[in-house]
Amino acid sequence: MSDKRIVKVAIIGCGGIAFGKHMPSLSKLDNVELVAFCDIIEERAQRAAKEYGTEDAKVYTDYKELLKDETIELVHVCTPNKSHADITVAALESGKHVMCEKPMAKTAADARRMLEAAKRTGKKLTIGYQGRHRTDSQYLYNECRAGELGDIYYAKAHAVRRRGVPTWGVFLNEEEQGGGPLIDIGTHALDLTLWMMDNYKPKYVVGSVYHKLSQTENAANAFGSWDPKEFTVEDSAFGFIVMENGATIVLESSWALNTLQEGEAKTTLCGTKGGADMLDGLRINGEKHSKLYTSKPALGPGGVAFYAGESESDADREARLWIESIINDTEPVVLPEQALVVTEILEAIYESAKTGKPVYFNK
Repeated sequence: MSDKRIVKVAIIGCGGIAFGKHMPSLSKLDNVELVAFCDIIEERAQRAAKEYGTEDAKVYTDYKELLKDETIELVHVCTPNKSHADITVAALESGKHVMCEKPMAKTAADARRMLEAAKRTGKKLTIGYQGRHRTDSQYLYNECRAGELGDIYYAKAHAVRRRGVPTWGVFLNEEEQGGGPLIDIGTHALDLTLWMMDNYKPKYVVGSVYHKLSQTENAANAFGSWDPKEFTVEDSAFGFIVMENGATIVLESSWALNTLQEGEAKTTLCGTKGGADMLDGLRINGEKHSKLYTSKPALGPGGVAFYAGESESDADREARLWIESIINDTEPVVLPEQALVVTEILEAIYESAKTGKPVYFNK
């Protein structure tokens, strides 16, 4: 494109996910300029501006001041879950498109506010479910859409760490985040599974939430031992989800669980024609000529000497396709309507665990 349009982007929340994913990926795109950065800790916003911003990039501690800048076309919201909705709604109402980090919001009511604001303003809203952009996810999605698995009636959404409790930021703070591994990583696995099934109509949910290992002193943990006094969220949570068409999904999520079967943002699908899982690379199974088969698609570069394969990561692909959807005025890969259903199901799992009863959806 010779007349390439530049999209001016602002980052609100300059913490780990902004530095680890959003800013590096956006900075690789030649049709993007990072022009404004906001964080309640000014030094973090200043560091972000210095590392990723344009020469005249502005720094803010109040996102409402940032949103007054009419030259900004797009905002990425990378704050704790509690503030996703307020910032996103304000950004949409100020005439900006929004990419909000996952999960969509702390509560389903907040997520609905975000969706309503997007519809009201006509601005684009997407949620950061970058797992959809992995090579294995893309391949499996195409298989599902081509009908290779048939009618998918049973699935598992996997988000299991043996010991991987995030001990930084506000991850252990229920007030800020709304929950632990279920809302943090379970959200990715559920999004992936619903997307593959193309099924967004839950009927009822039964959930179990556990605080079993969170009070362990000097615990073994990938990120260093946690402080039991600060661990106010669950260490594991599980959901049994029945869809309107009778399909069943089992969702498993943990930061700390005594298991050897780990796996994050993975799915297992069982359909009438075949099945698939991501437990040992991508495996597709089925029956042909009265015999069972298992196939493993070659998703790498193919063993060519001195060639490492495509360099675009899932986060890079997410950023590129999102920017292209703005420039070309097309739908983003992750629709807010889809992300809302994920949040509604997660909330129902927490509610069911609290009451000991199934939660029914009245759609």
